[in-house]
Amino acid sequence: MRALPQRLRGGLWIAASAAGFGAMAIFAKLAYAEGVGLETLLFLRFALGGACLALILRWRRQTWPAPALWPGLAAMGGIGYVGQSYCYFAALRHASAGLTAVLLYLYPVLVTLLAALLGRQRLSGRKLLAVGAAFVGTLLTIGGSLAGTPLGIGLGLAAALIYSVYILAGERLTARAGALASAAVIMLAAAVVFGVLAFHAASPWPASLAGWAAVLGIVVFSTIVGMVGFFAGMAKLGAADAATLSTLEPVVTLVLAALFLGEVVGGWQLAGGALILGAVVVLVRSPVMPERRAG
Repeated sequence: MRALPQRLRGGLWIAASAAGFGAMAIFAKLAYAEGVGLETLLFLRFALGGACLALILRWRRQTWPAPALWPGLAAMGGIGYVGQSYCYFAALRHASAGLTAVLLYLYPVLVTLLAALLGRQRLSGRKLLAVGAAFVGTLLTIGGSLAGTPLGIGLGLAAALIYSVYILAGERLTARAGALASAAVIMLAAAVVFGVLAFHAASPWPASLAGWAAVLGIVVFSTIVGMVGFFAGMAKLGAADAATLSTLEPVVTLVLAALFLGEVVGGWQLAGGALILGAVVVLVRSPVMPERRAG
């Protein structure tokens, strides 16, 4: 059977990642309804996810990253992922969910622009159009009230910026270490930090079967599939295109919320989803522009 083109394979990996991350809001709402604390939820997410990946590495007889790569990967998890998560969830206390989500999904635009500024990727008119379409589609898809305080707006922007730097910093590092091994180290580093936070906050643990099921859903689909899929796709597409393609996430969340939570999907949201899907098709079919050479 003929092998799929590299960019198409990368796009499929990102689509799987977006589906996993997009389902996280649904699992999180179910977990919160069962009384699971935020810090405990995040600790279990990264601790169980990292442990599962460690077992998979052992089963597949894959090696852990070289010692020289561990500090960078640990910083991605213990600083980058933790910082982004903290800013995002803190922003929700000072701004509407719609505004916070819109601010977070500025990151594909930031990644693309920062990658161009760093000389990692040249921007074509087609790619700029796709990035713009994906962002406008995100605005339409999320919808809702856009009210927020200056603090909430600042935290939301910080979440987007931290995540953008996290992606660019990890683009080559995770390619050297491998998607699976990188995700394992990053998750375990984040688990250590969230474990300390959960202990000090005396955050509640799951007390029911439904609570544990929601937590495991986040671990398997929204962590393992989400992170490994993103790193695998980024290795084939580059950070900028991978970030833009990941704007599929709010579309997935929207569909799942309508199916499982009874939320209504309006015409503007359908139009936004169509714009995002169109941008995905354009990016997957676009040739890779060579990096600019210094001097």
